[in-house]
Amino acid sequence: MIQPSQSFMRGTFILSIAAFINRILGFISGMFVARMLGAEGIGLLMMAHPLVPLVITITELGLPVAISKLVAEAYARDERERVRRILFVSLAITSVLSVALTTVSLLYSEWIASILLSDQRAYYAMLAITPIAPIVAVSAVLKGYFRGKQRMSTIAASDVLEHTVQIACVLALVHLLMPYGIAYAAAGAMAAAVVSEAISLLFLLASYKLYGETKLPGEKWTRHLKQGRRTLAELLQIGLPTTGHGVIHSLYGAFQPLLITTSLALAGISTALATKQFGLLAGYVFPLLFMPSFITHSLATTLIPAISEASVNKDGLLIHERMDQALRLGLMVGAPATVILFEWATPLTTLIYDAPEAGLLLKILAPIFFLHYFDAPLHAILLGIGQANASLWNYLVATAFKAIAIFVLGSQFGIIGVAYGLGIGIVILTILNFISISGFIGFYWDIRPYVKGGICMVLMALCGQWSFGYLNNNGLSLLWSVLISIVLSLLLYFVALTLMDEVKRKRKRSIFSILR
Repeated sequence: MIQPSQSFMRGTFILSIAAFINRILGFISGMFVARMLGAEGIGLLMMAHPLVPLVITITELGLPVAISKLVAEAYARDERERVRRILFVSLAITSVLSVALTTVSLLYSEWIASILLSDQRAYYAMLAITPIAPIVAVSAVLKGYFRGKQRMSTIAASDVLEHTVQIACVLALVHLLMPYGIAYAAAGAMAAAVVSEAISLLFLLASYKLYGETKLPGEKWTRHLKQGRRTLAELLQIGLPTTGHGVIHSLYGAFQPLLITTSLALAGISTALATKQFGLLAGYVFPLLFMPSFITHSLATTLIPAISEASVNKDGLLIHERMDQALRLGLMVGAPATVILFEWATPLTTLIYDAPEAGLLLKILAPIFFLHYFDAPLHAILLGIGQANASLWNYLVATAFKAIAIFVLGSQFGIIGVAYGLGIGIVILTILNFISISGFIGFYWDIRPYVKGGICMVLMALCGQWSFGYLNNNGLSLLWSVLISIVLSLLLYFVALTLMDEVKRKRKRSIFSILR
């Protein structure tokens, strides 16, 4: 029996809850690992990781997105055999490619490390994470299948299980290997990710056996593969444009640690100190900045088909309505998050990581990162209206400018220059995506919610600054000073927002009464 479709909002809600749990789990894990490894160890982790996303992107070929679309269409037509063919062809492609590329990566690991790693102590961590590629690739195919069936709960459960297992494994392995040196401890943290991903894959396989398609008598893999040429063409037609974006992202991610550390070296910073500063930025600051964006990313996952449906039906009003909803959600998430990360930058990095020196980097990036909370919805809108190429070119241009800015500013001003370079990339990407959407379908932008949000942000910042200073100066501990002042400022923010909305409603009622 075909599973009933989950609604757009229910799917968003399920993914948002799972993403929130995963962010909390990942944040807790990252906090403990950061304290155990220190900034230098985190720097080694961040240097070793970028190669894997590149391998995964190439092996996936954008198939998870294509699978979800084709499976949903096949289910709508009740074509069970086609569903299985889509899945089998996808698994065959990703399995062969991922195993081949992982084998090559392992065989030539020393040569790859000599090119990508500015600190060769990260070699063991890179070696430990490499086997994760085939596991993630197969998991992505199965998640694409469940997304096509609208079984968001299965995907959410597998993600939560993965993060839970990872916390246990990473703490155990880092503690076990730390006596052998920081390089081996970092490798242990990477190995924990492989173990947790494998457990998640086993869960997905068990879920497929429970909820998946029952094979017909005499049905074999070989027959699906022999008859799968057309299915393969359909998958690649949808998947390859997505792959281009992913490849650029992964290639840049692989070279960004080298770019940053090289620019820091030109600024006269030693390799060990450059690794530590990169660890502060990538391991301490980035997790805090990305923490609030789980809602907008969950929304983007469900926004693509919603915008696509409205676009196919040529319903411009519905497209703009959904765009407005998505961007308002970005504002609702990003505004208070930006104030908190800016006002309490140093206290937060001190409490969470015992690294007050990371506070300055967080303070620099927090206001610029406000635009990032609109990035996922804007990207999803472009994909939904069929403008994947525009999204790809925007990302390519923004990445090029970001790389140049990081190198120039980093070599002149050190890690602070690197932070500003990253911020320049975020600003350019958001502006380009906004211009592209405006050019393709027009863009009606009601500025009033953003003006209200800006006023409330200022009030929240002033309240937070005063209350934190007052509580901290009157002998309250740093933890309680931060918690109480954040709660008070958030209350003021939402009260001010509510009062402004109420004033607006009263004004409307008075206008209507005059018209009557």
